[in-house]
Amino acid sequence: MKRARPIRDEASAPGTGAPIVATFHGTDNPRHLRAIHALLRRPMPREQLDREAGASNGPALVSDLRGMGLDLPCDRVPCLDRDGREVRRGIYNLTQRDRTRIARWLARRARGGAQ
Repeated sequence: MKRARPIRDEASAPGTGAPIVATFHGTDNPRHLRAIHALLRRPMPREQLDREAGASNGPALVSDLRGMGLDLPCDRVPCLDRDGREVRRGIYNLTQRDRTRIARWLARRARGGAQ
């Protein structure tokens, strides 16, 4: 049985070239919900997102959310690792468009609309 593919806009996710879904229809997955609520509070690195969401594979979790219609970019920022070497740490954050999509979904959900 084939899964229905979401309708996508013409735009693409920043820096990825991947098409983005026109609307975020939400989720009832507890890990997704914890990740969304954590990211609404502030941007965070993968390790922190893993702890907040109760996951051990933050990139897969983020990929799921992107597939549902969120942009969720990962900004690479310089930092020092435990050996004193400079590395580029990824910080996940919600775009303004993500926040708008989430707010619309939460409003629909509060009115008793679909998920």
